[in-house]
Amino acid sequence: MDKKKKRSITRGVILVVLLAAIVYTVYTSATNDKVKVLQVGDKAPEFELVDLYESGLKHRLSDYEGKGVFLNFWGTWCEPCKKEMPAMSRQYANYKEQGVEVLTVNIAQTEFEVKKFLESLDVHFPAAIDKTKAVMTAYNVDLLPATILINPEGKVEKIITGEMSEKQIASYMESIKPEQE
Repeated sequence: MDKKKKRSITRGVILVVLLAAIVYTVYTSATNDKVKVLQVGDKAPEFELVDLYESGLKHRLSDYEGKGVFLNFWGTWCEPCKKEMPAMSRQYANYKEQGVEVLTVNIAQTEFEVKKFLESLDVHFPAAIDKTKAVMTAYNVDLLPATILINPEGKVEKIITGEMSEKQIASYMESIKPEQE
């Protein structure tokens, strides 16, 4: 095969690969669902997660209608998560009877890791594992810890990233507490 023919074939192959890449990029951009960034005031996305401790118990946001929800995302490797959890547990004990629910959501770790971690901290609140990261994605969680405050009407009241002090946790729970009649 002479050099001209080889060069033409090489150029043709490169052109086909580039054209395929362009078509793929245009197609994925056009068909890609736009993920709406969650903002304060938005209706909180519905979810369903299985409780870590009570077999078969499912946590759905709609089950907490009329209550404030303190939705906390965390990982066992996250030092700020580890620091704030005992304070969350203490404040949950104070606010549970006042209509504030806490649900902690671990991001895709094993049940063994999560149970061992929570037991070592001696914390007492509902916990679930987001095995597929679907809830994390729905709530646009990127950095941990992340807490979403949901008011009794089901709307996002506040989005918090980073470690919270016990005083802040108490203040946040107070802010989503249903009005007593």
